[in-house]
Amino acid sequence: MPDILVRHATSMDLKDALSIYNQGIEDRIATLEVEPKDMDYMESWYSGHSERYSVLVAVKGDVIVGWASLNKYSSRSAYDGVADLSIYIERDHRGQGIGSILLAALEVAAVQNGFYKIVLYTFPFNGLGQGLYRKHGYREVGLFTKQGIIDSKFVDVMAMEKLLGI
Repeated sequence: MPDILVRHATSMDLKDALSIYNQGIEDRIATLEVEPKDMDYMESWYSGHSERYSVLVAVKGDVIVGWASLNKYSSRSAYDGVADLSIYIERDHRGQGIGSILLAALEVAAVQNGFYKIVLYTFPFNGLGQGLYRKHGYREVGLFTKQGIIDSKFVDVMAMEKLLGI
């Protein structure tokens, strides 16, 4: 495993997080977003994350190489114990175990913040992502067929979940 420090993100980390997020958008492997985002978008997104909806960064040396977040799954109070997750790894650092380190830390933060379940959505063709999630005990729930359109082509989205500590 690489020598990685995971810590809570600060507003000073948003420029690097934005760059990594835009790589995920450009590479068409991790999100249904198709247009690059700007700092206004990222600042607004970050301000919507309270301490309960943690945003973590992975730092190697003094460089942010990935980030992960817990996101609100639903505004309905019945789902208050369920979080959605996002993980993005800098392009040159993918496949090196950083996602695993971030995911483990994110799960700890989720339990500390009163979540009992994490859900996520991934592309069926994202083998690295699915391998990461399965390695950490996530199970496939189902497949949304033609859930979105990217570059004028339909894409399917796989739903996965993990129960935490129950």
